[in-house]
Amino acid sequence: METNDSKRSRARYRTDYPSDFKFNYKDPATLSRFLVEGGKIIPSRVSKLSRKQQASLANAIKKARQLALLPQGTQAYDNFFRGEPVSPTPFEY
Repeated sequence: METNDSKRSRARYRTDYPSDFKFNYKDPATLSRFLVEGGKIIPSRVSKLSRKQQASLANAIKKARQLALLPQGTQAYDNFFRGEPVSPTPFEY
C-alpha cells in the first residue's frame, strides 16, 4: 500500500540556484525573472527560494531599483501623477 509521501517527492527549493548563490544587483536579467509584470516581487512560495535567498533577492532588487537598473513598476505606475518633463531651455521657433 502506497503512502502519500511518494506523491510529495517534489523538490522543495529550486535546484538552479544553490543555497550559497548570491543575487547580484548588477545583474538585472536574473533579477527580472523574479518580478511580475506590475513590478512586484514574486513570493517565495511561488519562486521556490529559501527564506535567506528570498531576502537577498529582495535586497538586490531594491538596490537595483534605486540605481535605476530595474523599473519601479509598470510604465503606467512609473508615470502616474508625474507631469511631462519640461526642458530647461526655452522653446524657440
